[in-house]
Amino acid sequence: MSHHEPFVPEKTELGEFSLRAILLGVLMAVILGAANAYVGLKAGMTVAATFPAAVVAMALLKPIGGSILEENIARTAASVGEALVAGAIFTIPAFYISGSWDTFATWPHYLEASVIMLVGGLLGVLFISILRKVMVEEASLPFPESVAAAEIHKAGRTGGTGALYLFGAALVGGIVQLLAKMNVFKQGWEHFIPFGKSGINLKIGDKLVQIGGRAGFPFTSFAISPALFGVGYIIGPRLSCIAFSGGLLAWGLFVPLLLFLHAHSFVDITASPDNWMSVAWSVWKQIVRPLAVGGMLGGAAYTLYKMRKQLSSGLGRALGDLTKAAHQTSVVSRFDKDLNFKFIFFLIGITFLGMIAVYNYFIGDLKGAIAAAVIMVIAGFFFSAVAGHLVGLIGSSNNPISGLTLSTLIVAALVMLALGVTGKSGVSGVLGVAAVVCCLCGIAGDMTQDLKVGYILGGTPWKMELAEILGVIASAFVMFGPLVLLYKYGMMREGIGFGGKEIPAPQASLMAMISKGILEGEMAWPLVIAGIFMTIGLILIQAPSPMLISVGMYLPLETTFAIFIGGVIKWVTDLIVKGRRLSDTEKVSVENRGTLVASGFIAGEALIGLIIAALYVGSQKYPWMQLPEVFKNPSFGLGLLVAFILALILIFVPLKGRKEQGGA
Repeated sequence: MSHHEPFVPEKTELGEFSLRAILLGVLMAVILGAANAYVGLKAGMTVAATFPAAVVAMALLKPIGGSILEENIARTAASVGEALVAGAIFTIPAFYISGSWDTFATWPHYLEASVIMLVGGLLGVLFISILRKVMVEEASLPFPESVAAAEIHKAGRTGGTGALYLFGAALVGGIVQLLAKMNVFKQGWEHFIPFGKSGINLKIGDKLVQIGGRAGFPFTSFAISPALFGVGYIIGPRLSCIAFSGGLLAWGLFVPLLLFLHAHSFVDITASPDNWMSVAWSVWKQIVRPLAVGGMLGGAAYTLYKMRKQLSSGLGRALGDLTKAAHQTSVVSRFDKDLNFKFIFFLIGITFLGMIAVYNYFIGDLKGAIAAAVIMVIAGFFFSAVAGHLVGLIGSSNNPISGLTLSTLIVAALVMLALGVTGKSGVSGVLGVAAVVCCLCGIAGDMTQDLKVGYILGGTPWKMELAEILGVIASAFVMFGPLVLLYKYGMMREGIGFGGKEIPAPQASLMAMISKGILEGEMAWPLVIAGIFMTIGLILIQAPSPMLISVGMYLPLETTFAIFIGGVIKWVTDLIVKGRRLSDTEKVSVENRGTLVASGFIAGEALIGLIIAALYVGSQKYPWMQLPEVFKNPSFGLGLLVAFILALILIFVPLKGRKEQGGA
């Protein structure tokens, strides 16, 4: 192994853990976390906040003399918000969807959710602090996003920060979302194209049975959404195509097939296309989605199977590092200084006792609460090692924390079933375990990535670990607010807070369905099992990512279609870059600028979307808060023009000034 030389040497006069860096980091954690709550509940995935956080930290700290180590601390605290909210949105809405919470927006539920996020976040920081040395300094792990973020920081020392790309794109994304909600243009188009009566006479024994009738195809356009375009651009053409293939399966195969076979059961065959479209959405929601749940369940199991070697090595490394931590002695180099391990183990013990009390509150059974807390700590520790290892391989944007959480949920549900803890209390306890582990895995992956950036730049580990703790504390008591806002928005728009077309919350719906299915027997098992067999078929033909295909089936088609468009835009950009035969430095520059523009689109739409949701909720009491409608019947054609302009921005803005060095 070659000797590592950090960007900032061990002996330095540069400031690091400053008040301004911490305050900026905490503020960004809240803002970026809220934005990712919006995107995650709508698109079923979040994107790493590391890049925008790095750029904002540079843009605000560099002009006032902030050092690169202060920027590192601010980015570290800031990225906590996205990681914590990823765990929250995948699980906390499940309490409401499962019926464990009769409503969502209450003070008791705020306290419950905040404690879950606080405990999960703190345990993620504490466990990774124990595992830091070997995981972060492991030379065989590429840490792609960490290396890219470190290069952005380095480039900011010698050139621009890239803030113009991020803030400019955020402004564009926000304006587009605002214009759409003011009915300047139509964000989507859908229409049911009916065919003539076309039943089939099916011979069963000596009888002829007529099935089918007047049906057709439901067509849905992509959503004109800067955020979804940005998500597709960041995850790339391959993953966006996989997600879209799930949407095509749902709306190109299952929904038309079910409508044809049971047309008379669903609606009068003379009904208008608008009524048929409404029926198509009901069929998708009540029949196709349970199929997708089975697909996600099978996909999660397959994902963990494929990760078996990484799981094994991660668990082995975790046990080995725990032994090393117990014998750690004082060190001289600031690069080797972590938080005091006695302090870490003390906090873990206090947290464990506290979670027994919380789970006893959920379950109302002490032995069930102790079992839940034990499962939470053991699964949390091992999965934090796995999450950190995976981030080192593929980056935090692709960290499969939902699969790890689902595994924990199933184990917890089976244990509760064995202990006789069923019904609402059992479901609450299982979801409580899953929620803590999900938040823990999100923070563990994020922190491993941040510590690697600090390792490259020359940051001090214990200061970064403390910054993560402060970010967790601040975010945990704020992130329930965006969830409540989106819940109320969904209720007023559709009469359903989470799980509808507006706020799909796919992972939370999956967690709710699985926990209820095991503990209450309330699951359409034939459909779920059919979905599992569908996944087995996809595995046998070596289809890429059956889990993501199933997520694509679960999300509205307009969402996966828009993500696909973003992936196509990235593909076109890559073709242009390849045709121009740019140098490696220029390619990195274009790649980083594209990521910043896409991140700006996501942040801009998400933040304006939250403001619009707040105005919509407030307008029920204060009519003056309602946004004006420019057109009663806005044009989708104008929306296509907006989409074309967004595509041009995503393609050509990153190519502009390609000869600049680094990421800005």
